Amino acid sequence: MEDENGEMQLEEILKKNHVTNESEETSESATAQQAQPSPSDKGNKDKDKKLQETNNGSEQILQDQQETAKIRQAQEMEEFYQNGTKILKRSRDKKLRKEGYKLLVKAADIGSTKAMERIAYALLFGDQLPQNVTAAKDLFEALAENGSHKAQTALGFMHATGIGVGFNQPKALVYYTFAALGGNFVAHMILGYRYLNGINLPQHCEAALVHYRTAAKYVADKVALSGEILTEKVRLTERAENLSSNGEIMDVDLYQYYQFIAEKGDLQSQVGLGQLHLTGGKGIEQDYEKAFYYLSKAAQGGSTNALGFLGKMYSEGNELVPQNNETALMYFRMAAERGNPIGLTGLGLAYLYGKGVPVDYEEALKYFKKAADKGWVDGQFQLGVMHYAGLGVKRDYKMAVKYFHHASQAGHALALYNLAQMYGSGTGVVRSCLTAAELYKNVCERGQWTERFLSAYFAYKENNIDSAFLQYLFLAEQGYEMAQSNTAYILEYEQSALLSQIDCYHMALIYWNRAAAQGYSYARIKLGDYYYYGYGTNVDYETAAIHYRLAAEQQHSAQAMFNLAYMYERGLGAEQDLHLARRFYNLAAETSTDAYIPVFLALCKLGAINLIQSVQYANLSEVWKQLSLDRLLWPHWDLFLIMILTLLLAVLMAYRHG
Repeated sequence: MEDENGEMQLEEILKKNHVTNESEETSESATAQQAQPSPSDKGNKDKDKKLQETNNGSEQILQDQQETAKIRQAQEMEEFYQNGTKILKRSRDKKLRKEGYKLLVKAADIGSTKAMERIAYALLFGDQLPQNVTAAKDLFEALAENGSHKAQTALGFMHATGIGVGFNQPKALVYYTFAALGGNFVAHMILGYRYLNGINLPQHCEAALVHYRTAAKYVADKVALSGEILTEKVRLTERAENLSSNGEIMDVDLYQYYQFIAEKGDLQSQVGLGQLHLTGGKGIEQDYEKAFYYLSKAAQGGSTNALGFLGKMYSEGNELVPQNNETALMYFRMAAERGNPIGLTGLGLAYLYGKGVPVDYEEALKYFKKAADKGWVDGQFQLGVMHYAGLGVKRDYKMAVKYFHHASQAGHALALYNLAQMYGSGTGVVRSCLTAAELYKNVCERGQWTERFLSAYFAYKENNIDSAFLQYLFLAEQGYEMAQSNTAYILEYEQSALLSQIDCYHMALIYWNRAAAQGYSYARIKLGDYYYYGYGTNVDYETAAIHYRLAAEQQHSAQAMFNLAYMYERGLGAEQDLHLARRFYNLAAETSTDAYIPVFLALCKLGAINLIQSVQYANLSEVWKQLSLDRLLWPHWDLFLIMILTLLLAVLMAYRHG
């Protein structure tokens, strides 16, 4: 009511101003016509002054109300956006995600650029919104004009792949460059990958290093602050025949089974579910409440791992468990007393940073060593940090490299990042731009954008091929080898409305090639197949043989060895050589037991071919002339034969008369 009264008052003031202005103009016109001062000039001036004050007051009221409305609108917009993104981040349930996008649509209607960006990506990938590439492109273009680096990255992707627009690599590079300059880390990854491999750009390791370092620093800071959340990646080439039961994503039925036995008191299931909910692994949503519930039950049952994880929760703090050093130390000590490496590492960190205890580097070093001796990667990493910084020990870069290397073998993100820094600067090791860039790339591929692997996989599982294809394609542009092979796999084996507009074999050849360059042996074999059969390119047996040989020699692929043996047998892409063919067939059988039967049949065929060729080209009369039975059997063989025949005749006669 107060707002309505204020608006009515404002309207009345504006009306009065309008009328007063007209009377003032009439008065000024009359004065001009008379060309003489009027006795009422002094009164008019007073009126003008009052009118000016009224105008100023009404303008101030209007400005204040507009400012208040803007603040209220901005708060409402941010609330819609935050609530929507919170739902999308935490839940994979379709209904909840739709609700999340509804909130984003409301925020976008009010004018939220961030909400518009998410909606545009949802339209592009078909994530809970009807897939509409054209509408996404239009929205991205509008956002890009206003400087949105996320929109610029998306437009770069579309021009690079020809999705929704024509292929235009120069334009794609322009968009990627502007997005990277605007602070987009995905664009930095894409440019880093392109510079590292010379894709539509001159190969330039140092430029790749700069881009990868920028994105890797962001990822490392996130991991250091809130820990690493692992996202499972499913390789379609290995799992397509059995998508409902693969080892990377936990099925609902299996999850419910673990829940059932956990409630029955199974410690291993309780710890496993608690850890999965704590980190959000195997497609399970991160849920601190469930994590705390299962870990508490396991701790009561005597699980030392559960005690360690509970200590970690209290040490780091989250929205459910408040940060509490005393409680964290209690759990860490209980776990460490039983030799648990999680508890040992937790105590080491407490002494290293003074969390609830005085800083004591010697004590920290002692606990980290005990944890590292048990193979715990966090303990190995922290030992690397202490040797690198010289905390409690003499500074020793070589020892730091050793411990970082051990931790990186288990995929520790911060160990990889520190190793990359050392190789990039030549600290403790010989400087290597290529090694540093590869390590930074590995760190980048653990960023939050990796979550798209899950949504792409679920889209593929639900037969939403276009959505899965575009999401894998976007990840492939960022340099993910698994996304490249999955993209190529979909292009080769699947059908959809979007794929019908693409030269699938030609595009698949590009992504098989990129995956093969990153060491994936199956992709290398597929390249050989493409050149052998002429898929997406001309038939080229020599190039096919080169790819098979690379897969056989570098990745020890039994399939590649078998294919190469066949090509030597037939003389395709190389001079016919039956001895080499036999050698590669045997190597294939030695490499894989699955190759036994195919190799046996191939060798039988090869033996038959050898026999036929020997008979075909042999001169039998010459062979008989040169054949010496004395040499082949033994001397006087004829006398022995007569004796044997005589004995046989005697036996036969005795048998008849008997």
